[in-house]
Amino acid sequence: MSADTQGADRLGFKADQVVQEFGWGDDVDDDVRTDIEKITGNELEDEDYGDVTDGVILWWRDGDGDLTDAMVDVTTLLDDGGLIWIFTPKAGRDGHTTPGEIQEAANTAGLQTTNTFTVAAEWSATRLSFRGRGH
Repeated sequence: MSADTQGADRLGFKADQVVQEFGWGDDVDDDVRTDIEKITGNELEDEDYGDVTDGVILWWRDGDGDLTDAMVDVTTLLDDGGLIWIFTPKAGRDGHTTPGEIQEAANTAGLQTTNTFTVAAEWSATRLSFRGRGH
């Protein structure tokens, strides 16, 4: 693990992958964004990108809208097996979204949460994956 991409290294992105970013705002952690670009060797694609992607990051704050709809939207161009991460402000910060809210939205969107960790000083990262059959 490279010291200069410590939080982003835990996300599982690899060289040459295309990662699409949703929910960018002035409050996002630019170091995490830069670190993902260092790992993949590609700039993050914005919400208007129209081709298949290897991964998605969704910056989400309480009050941004309907989280279930956002989760469905971010998977539209995602390749099979692609990585989905939702970044939310940590507990006690403006815009914090509870793990229960994330889990409920994920279930409704046909996804499940798998792990959560601190990705930056102000942000938590939660991995989402597609539910297998029988769930």
